[in-house]
Amino acid sequence: MCARQMIVLSEASDALPPSASRRDLEAATAIAKLMGIPTYHIPSHDARLGTVDDALAHIPLQTEPTPAVWLGYIPSPEHYAEIYQAAYRRGLYLLNTPDEHLTVQEFDRAYSHLQGLTPESIVLTCSEQAQRVPAEWGFPVFVKGAIQSRKSRGWKACVAHDVEELHHLVDLLLADLYPWSRGRVIVRRLVPLRHTRMAPDGFPLGREFRVLLYRQQPLSYGYIWEGDDPDKFLSVADEVAMLDCAIAAAQRLSTPLVTLDMAQQVDNTWIVIETSDPQFTAFTHLPLIQAWQQLMHIV
Repeated sequence: MCARQMIVLSEASDALPPSASRRDLEAATAIAKLMGIPTYHIPSHDARLGTVDDALAHIPLQTEPTPAVWLGYIPSPEHYAEIYQAAYRRGLYLLNTPDEHLTVQEFDRAYSHLQGLTPESIVLTCSEQAQRVPAEWGFPVFVKGAIQSRKSRGWKACVAHDVEELHHLVDLLLADLYPWSRGRVIVRRLVPLRHTRMAPDGFPLGREFRVLLYRQQPLSYGYIWEGDDPDKFLSVADEVAMLDCAIAAAQRLSTPLVTLDMAQQVDNTWIVIETSDPQFTAFTHLPLIQAWQQLMHIV
């Protein structure tokens, strides 16, 4: 097979239960196919039969190193490394190495690079460490896992107003019921974000955008929240300021492919709220055709 054209490995499957994640994955995969990118299905970890090499055996062996993007559900570090190595044996290289993937997927790893560009944070591994919250922060504080927050479950699921509530949220995140903490909970100083709307549960819908970058170059961005909102329209000055902050963060992270959730504070400055590997991130309102076009051109 002639190499050098980017390849997509996708876990999109009708066999998976309906969910927002499945819809996002199907949309990203469909647009990749529409753009003419060779796309091959790979089973999710739980659905895989045989070895990881068996799962990729149907993908043509490349004659020279060929870039690849994996679209799927957040894998364990071990599974990402397995797929990375199996793809490499077929002449494919995922745009992020296993270490680069973890740098942006696990927030405590990213935080060491982002101080000054993101709210102050501490890492807890048990609820008894709740007393470590700096006194100058005060309550409330934002609480999330190393991988994900519980934001979709409302304000009370991710904001603690006192030490007792913090104990409770840390225990929930560390429990098997919510495994994406990977044994670490991030407690963050709660900063005031610009917003015009509130969710029904009282969660303020901050002015937040998801920015996709490759090698510190913005490819596309989109507003995070659903519905009509005047805040989703950026002035030229705001767009420049947001992207400048995103580029500065991407330069510090030194991970080729990254998504950054950017938010505007009430003083109009921009900060990084979340980092992630775009291969396993919802492309919330991102112009997908533009994103794939830009990525193919640069790669």
